[in-house]
Amino acid sequence: MNDIRRTILWVIFGFSMVLLWDAWQVHNGQKATFFPKPGAAPVAAAPASTASGVPTASAPVATAATAATPGQVPAGAATASASEPIEVSTDVLKLRFDTEGGTLTRAEFTQHKDMVDSKLPFVLLDQSPVRVYTAQTGLIGGNFPTHKSAMRFAGEKSLKDGQNELTVRFESEVQNGVKLVKTYTLQRGSYAIGVKHEVVNTGTAAVSPQLYLQLVRDGNKPAGESSFYSTFTGPAIYTDAKKYHKVEFSDIEKNKAEIDKTSPNGYVAMVQHYFASAWLLGDGIHRENFVRKVDNNLYAVGMITPVADVAPGQSKTVSSQLFVGPQEEKVLEALAPGLDLLKDYGWLAMLSKPLYWLLDKLFGILQNWGWSIVALVLLLKIAFYWLNAKAYSSMAKMKAINPKIMEMRERLKGDPQKMQQEMMRIYREEKVNPMGGCFPIMIQIPVFIALYWVLLSTVEMRNAPWTLWIHDLSAPDPFFILPLVMTLTTLLQTALNPAPPDPMQAKMMWIMPLVFSVMFFFFPSGLVLYWITNNVLSIAQQWIINTRMGVPPQFNLPKFK
Repeated sequence: MNDIRRTILWVIFGFSMVLLWDAWQVHNGQKATFFPKPGAAPVAAAPASTASGVPTASAPVATAATAATPGQVPAGAATASASEPIEVSTDVLKLRFDTEGGTLTRAEFTQHKDMVDSKLPFVLLDQSPVRVYTAQTGLIGGNFPTHKSAMRFAGEKSLKDGQNELTVRFESEVQNGVKLVKTYTLQRGSYAIGVKHEVVNTGTAAVSPQLYLQLVRDGNKPAGESSFYSTFTGPAIYTDAKKYHKVEFSDIEKNKAEIDKTSPNGYVAMVQHYFASAWLLGDGIHRENFVRKVDNNLYAVGMITPVADVAPGQSKTVSSQLFVGPQEEKVLEALAPGLDLLKDYGWLAMLSKPLYWLLDKLFGILQNWGWSIVALVLLLKIAFYWLNAKAYSSMAKMKAINPKIMEMRERLKGDPQKMQQEMMRIYREEKVNPMGGCFPIMIQIPVFIALYWVLLSTVEMRNAPWTLWIHDLSAPDPFFILPLVMTLTTLLQTALNPAPPDPMQAKMMWIMPLVFSVMFFFFPSGLVLYWITNNVLSIAQQWIINTRMGVPPQFNLPKFK
């Protein structure tokens, strides 16, 4: 029974995280957590139009298309257009717009480094031979300006010192009596861009266009993603009715995407590890949400909202926001209800959010994310001190009676039934619960898994130094020092437990923590630091409790004969 208990413990500590994560990923329609299949091949070139009629590239289209019916994105461009890049910058953003449709085709974050080359700024949106990811808008419901229409640029291109706001304006030619004016307003220090669409009716009859806002990107995994753990990349839609819902590219491909198609609130987004983009409309504005495949490995998520009747000589304006930035939880919470869910904690969000809150408070005091991780684990160990003490006390009692159990097993090895009866008698007389060390530890597992997701998803860990050689807590240790220390502490924990008499169980006790430790050689340094801290504190508490109970700690080395 003692051997079974120990095996269960190692299964819980060694494989529970692997199995749980993998099950959650598959359950949520995601790829396997560890060693996920690689994404599709890079996009060879930006296509000029899409299978469903949504133009996505900068190549000019010379002829007008047939007008689309309401609720559908147009099947082609309305006018010929000349593409000219317009670069605009603030203190945190460097953006590139295209005069073809006034589309946002590139977004660099000057305060975040690239995942592959740390000398370069991080690029989220882009339109290049290897990446397509753009924010597009236009009108439907008639032969009106779309994101393929030629537009004129007006405004300044950089945020000046002492200036807090920068306005960028794109104006289309009159098309079928309608002119579309897009105004982007950028704020100092902000990743949220105000976007106004003004529909001007210069014709002689009233018009009732609809405005579409969409994000289009390829289905490839972002460059620099780890092969040892998987994070979600793809569209997401939030409404009050269905809350936050992620959509796999594969579900769009198979027409199996289930979304809230109409809503008076919410947002649409494209999500990847640490960063996201999202279109936001105010509450009470009716919209149709959609996801679709538009061409070769290109996918769109967006919303369509009516502009209402615009009388001749009149204009109507629709205000929205485009968020393009890092998933900083406090910033997202302040922008819109539910936007903080872009930082995905999975179904353990109820535990992860307070853990992040506490971690953030500790950072406010210590001003170092590495030491904040250490302090958070210390506080958790204090909070669970009595649960751990009960578990280690039960383990110490098991160690104390282990010689008696071993002698009995040897004496009755030819009579398994009597051996089991005798073992239960010893447990009753010694008042030992063989499973007493398992349950207190199992209660804590969700908390530490939730902390794992906090550390894995917190963008503030990117490029955040700890000490000495650790300059980025989101990247693996370049010298593998932390993973080696973690492996040693994990083996030390194993050695403190008495080796079971069964050779197979003895091998499992040593092989499982080794396998578990090897995986962490490729995990972010912040995660490894958290596990080392947990190991060291657990060893110290176990050592103290064993000594107090008169069971001197001893190391049991493996025997694989």
